[in-house]
Amino acid sequence: MATTKWNLDAAHSEVQFKVRHMMVSTVTGHFNKFDATVEMQDDDVSTARVHFTADLSSITTNNEQRDGHLRSGDFFDAENHPQIIFDSTKMEQAGDDYKLHGTLTMRGVSKPVVLDVEYGGVIQDPWGLTRAGFSVAGKLSRKEFGVSWSQVTETGGIVVSDEVKLHANVEFTKEQPAA
Repeated sequence: MATTKWNLDAAHSEVQFKVRHMMVSTVTGHFNKFDATVEMQDDDVSTARVHFTADLSSITTNNEQRDGHLRSGDFFDAENHPQIIFDSTKMEQAGDDYKLHGTLTMRGVSKPVVLDVEYGGVIQDPWGLTRAGFSVAGKLSRKEFGVSWSQVTETGGIVVSDEVKLHANVEFTKEQPAA
C-alpha cells in the first residue's frame, strides 16, 4: 500500500464554532489561521489520519473586545496554550459518511472526541491537482477542556453555554510525488 499525503487548501477552507450566549442567541466565531494534513493508504478515506492545528491568536467573532477575552486566561489562555490540536486515531465508515475519532488538545487538556465527516469526493482541477473536500461537524463541552469561565445573569441564566458546536468545510490537494 502506498501512503498519500493531502495538504490543506486554506483559501478554500473554513473552521467555525458556535456557542449559545445568554441562552437566547448564538455567537459564531472562526479561526483565520489553521492548518491540516491528511495521510491515507492508497487514497482510501477510511484509512485517513488527520493532523489539525488552529492558531488561537487568529480567533475572531467580529468583536475585538470579545476576541481579546476569548484569548485571555478566562477562556483559551492563548499566551500559554497558543494552539488547538487534533490528531485522529481512526476514520470509521458510517453509511455514506464517516466518524472521525481522535484526540483534541485545548488549553493543555487532551480528550477523545468523535466528529461527523461528510466526504465531498475527489476531483481533478484544471491545473492538474487532485482535490478532496470534507465537511466536519461535532459538539464538545468546553468545560471538559478547562475553558470554564462563566457568569450567571440576574434571572439565573448562563452567559455562555458549555456546549460548543464545531463546523469545518475543508479542501485538500494531493501532494505530488517527487519527480
